[in-house]
Amino acid sequence: MYNILLTAVIVISILMVITIMMQPSKQNSAASAFTGGADQLFGKQKARGFEAVMQRSTAILGFVWMVLLFILAFLSSN
Repeated sequence: MYNILLTAVIVISILMVITIMMQPSKQNSAASAFTGGADQLFGKQKARGFEAVMQRSTAILGFVWMVLLFILAFLSSN
């Protein structure tokens, strides 16, 4: 059971890296490098299309990854 969960964590980790790298860049100009993207942080724009799918998939993969890590920690402590 432990080995199966460990394999799942490794696979999800790789998938998370892929989904994070596939997300589109939000920096449009050199000015955003100095402001740190604060104008986009407080903006009311919602992600649409591909960007929304990538954000949701990253969040879901992150949640599953954390749950599996807690289960692995519980199994290794017993």
